[in-house]
Amino acid sequence: MMHNNITTVKDFVIAGFPGLRPLYYGPVAVLLLLLFLAIVIGNGLILAVIICAQTLHKPTYMIFCHLAMTDLAFGTVTLPRVIARYLWNDVISAFAACFTQMYLVHSLGAIHSLILLMMALDRFVAIWFPFQYLVLFTNKIISISCVLCWIFTLIRMMGIVLHASTLPYCDMNVIMQCYCDHISITRLACGNGVAYVKEVATANAMVTLLVPLSFIIFSYFSIIIAVLRISQIERRHKVWSTCAPQIFITCLYYVPRCFVYIANHVGFKFSLLARVTITMMYSLIPAAVNPLIYSVKSADIKKVVVQACKNVKIGIASVNTK
Repeated sequence: MMHNNITTVKDFVIAGFPGLRPLYYGPVAVLLLLLFLAIVIGNGLILAVIICAQTLHKPTYMIFCHLAMTDLAFGTVTLPRVIARYLWNDVISAFAACFTQMYLVHSLGAIHSLILLMMALDRFVAIWFPFQYLVLFTNKIISISCVLCWIFTLIRMMGIVLHASTLPYCDMNVIMQCYCDHISITRLACGNGVAYVKEVATANAMVTLLVPLSFIIFSYFSIIIAVLRISQIERRHKVWSTCAPQIFITCLYYVPRCFVYIANHVGFKFSLLARVTITMMYSLIPAAVNPLIYSVKSADIKKVVVQACKNVKIGIASVNTK
């Protein structure tokens, strides 16, 4: 097919889960809606608890707060579009809207990776250099660091998106995904510059994921060694309990991505429907599950939540006795 190297596409069609029968549109929409509500309510509550409880105004929980914001924002950016696709058959996404979604999706993913890096660094310094921790990790330093993660990533990802937007898009406009991402969009591009744009984006993605992951692995491996060297069982349990939430959250984010990458690298091919489903699962399930991990594994957050529930019960009981 000959292409004229001029963009003729005005909008994109969101395929969602390719091959899904219309019979299942309703159940899938309900399932995605429940997932969206879980993300919004769970992360919203975590943000409210951390912001309102003075005892949680500590560097570790400020990092949790930014992680919850990325999860909440990612769910808000991606899920309403695909829910509308299956509830009202709203499959059309304007050209600019699709590129905006792609920008936010990749920016939030990169920010999430950097926040996980900060989380690992927080525990690494706290365990290996406890006397320097209070100097290096203050609320002000953490706040500035997290904000810089957001600012620099948003600026960097703008270049990736603008680079993709310079490509001509001809004829094909069906995105085989539940939301607009770089791979799905650039697959529809035509012209001689497509390969170069993809190479730049791939290199950027590898740096975004693998550089933080390398330090995260080193950090948690060092932490595990430090925990094993602690002779007092009670202190070992306390140290481990402070690290367990971060390790669980990090594994939820990285393990599925590494599995998919390794599977593709060794030649194992997924069907299109399976690939889209796996992508949705590793992108959105952690955002819904993370608040539970915060609440169950973090003693301070659990204490605040339990105390808030007790106060509510006491308030209800006092109202009923009047």
